[in-house]
Amino acid sequence: MSTIPGDLKYLPSHEWVRLEDDGETVTIGITHHAQDLLGDVVFVEMPEIGAEIVAGEEAGVVESVKAASDIFSPIAGTVTEVNEDLEDSPELVNSEPYDDGWFFKMKVSDTEELEGLMSPDAYKELCEAEEH
Repeated sequence: MSTIPGDLKYLPSHEWVRLEDDGETVTIGITHHAQDLLGDVVFVEMPEIGAEIVAGEEAGVVESVKAASDIFSPIAGTVTEVNEDLEDSPELVNSEPYDDGWFFKMKVSDTEELEGLMSPDAYKELCEAEEH
């Protein structure tokens, strides 16, 4: 079982969310478990800066040597930044999924939406159940 950072919230579809220090911006990526299932990431399609995204809506695509998977937004908001490093180095998703391998940042519409996401413990249980 890979490490699951305790300061993040999670989706059952294996995206993670970190609320930044300003209290209104979140950073979104995929988990170590997700990148492990995908294998070597070769391309990431990101949302447009300024795009309004609804919680649960497709926000991009991550492609690996094995498959292409949709990236879902765990929370509603406006995209403020995308990780341009992934354009030339998509493998950062594999090597540093919680650090330099993040996908995009958003200004959230309602931070209370974060309360409905999975805790690290709940996400760990999900991953363990999937492995059996």
